[in-house]
Amino acid sequence: MPELRTIEGPHPGGVFNLEQDSAILGRHPDCDIVLDSGAVSRQHARILRIDNAFFIEDMQSRNGTYINGHQIRDRYRLNDQDRITLCDVVLLFQDDRKPLPSDSCTTPVALNSALIVDDEPTANSTVMQRVDISSGSSSLRPEINPQAKLKAFMEISMNLGRALAVNDVLPKVLDSLLTIFPQGDRGVIVLRDAASGKLVPRALKHRRPELVDTVRISRTIVQSVMSSKAAILSADTSSDLRFNASESIVDFQIRSIMCAPLVNSQSEVSGVIQIDTSDQRNRFDRDDLEVLASVACQAAIAVENAELHETAVRDQRRSRELELAHTVLRGFLPQSPPRIEGYEFFDFYEPANELGGDYYDYIPLPGRRLALVVADVCGKGIPASLLMARFSGDVRYCLASEPTPADAVAQLNRIFISNGWEDRFVTMLLAVLDPQRHELTLVDAGHPPAYLCQQGKVLQVIDEADSRLPLGVTDDATYSQVRYSLSPADCLAMYTDGISEAMNERNELYGFPRLQKQLGVAASGAEARGRNVLRSVKEFVGKRAQSDDMCLVCLGRVK
Repeated sequence: MPELRTIEGPHPGGVFNLEQDSAILGRHPDCDIVLDSGAVSRQHARILRIDNAFFIEDMQSRNGTYINGHQIRDRYRLNDQDRITLCDVVLLFQDDRKPLPSDSCTTPVALNSALIVDDEPTANSTVMQRVDISSGSSSLRPEINPQAKLKAFMEISMNLGRALAVNDVLPKVLDSLLTIFPQGDRGVIVLRDAASGKLVPRALKHRRPELVDTVRISRTIVQSVMSSKAAILSADTSSDLRFNASESIVDFQIRSIMCAPLVNSQSEVSGVIQIDTSDQRNRFDRDDLEVLASVACQAAIAVENAELHETAVRDQRRSRELELAHTVLRGFLPQSPPRIEGYEFFDFYEPANELGGDYYDYIPLPGRRLALVVADVCGKGIPASLLMARFSGDVRYCLASEPTPADAVAQLNRIFISNGWEDRFVTMLLAVLDPQRHELTLVDAGHPPAYLCQQGKVLQVIDEADSRLPLGVTDDATYSQVRYSLSPADCLAMYTDGISEAMNERNELYGFPRLQKQLGVAASGAEARGRNVLRSVKEFVGKRAQSDDMCLVCLGRVK
């Protein structure tokens, strides 16, 4: 039965049988495999059994998941003796089941046994053959060894036909090649890492147990093959000075190596395939190189398709996660305006992306009062949305625990800084309505100015003297509050800078003057004024895409 064996960590020697189709590894007690290490995430990684094969995937852990010394970013198919590293815990995957027929001629090797070494190119190289495949398979000569090429294509097509993941594609390519070339001792596939640009061994298999040792791959040969887009054959590498730095050449008396570039549909080289042999009687020849070059062309397309498939799956998963996050975060916002006799409310919220950083809320307070909050978290997307979710709970706590609105904002600022958000800040406008006295108390923390429509005039309710720093700038900030009496038909408008800084196709800002003028247009109630503003902004922006979150909240006293 497949199992995980702890070889390094708090409890070395521990064995975990993989009986279930899914097993979560982490430090949380509810995990299927509990790892007692503070550095391991609560839910760090997951092992899945799919079609009798075992895969591992990272669960967005803090410190990542490593297989044979290389960090995985996508689902990885586990092979017998793979080393799984989760921080300071190292597990050995052991699978004593009988291998599938397609793997019967080869044995997978841990990738950390393959090293790319630097060597010096010399003029005494014994590269005997070269095949240019810069234009893909169309540049190869179909008349050379057509039977072998047909066999190669059929073999590679059958093995790659159902492979949808890169980690499935690469071992199947080596299986096919070591079947096609019975004299081949081992094969390796090296790919260029898209993030770092470094050459990384991604698949390695061998036929002979005595060759299970560190495999040194000539960087000079690999880079030469990739830059020239030409497959090469060295007929006697033991005398080829190009390989002097590779001890494995001497140790195992390797007599012949073929190396072919992986050229995708865009004529870009993503890596190489290398096959070697120590059989002096059956060294590779020109026909073998043609076969390898043909297979490399098809394998490159298979790898490209697998990467595209993984990208599509990843994007689809991200889309579902964003949709779920959007639903959850919308739950932090009011589902409907409040109902208070003698008052009317209107609100509008539209994020620029799937997730936004703007925030508004209606919060009941003692004495039948109501707090209206409009805030804008610095940034956009997931970080801003997560900060907004945390911020909403802190707002309610501070309003409930402090005697005045100004004190509540000051306390909120101290909590925000103590949470260690560092380069983040929040602008905020707080309005507390007392419907019994028809009074409005306002506190501004670096937010765009609110406007009060009163007796046909539009007033800026808080001037520069009473405006204060945004939350998160300094922990000793103080805040002041101003008070207004509300008469029938008075209306307060609060918004975020997605409204005032909306931009049209001529790169012009909507601006405060336009907003103030639009609020002054005669309208019957808070909702009518709010919709007038939104209509005006939409007409101004035209066809230009929304670049920032938009939030507008209006409060009006009914006539």
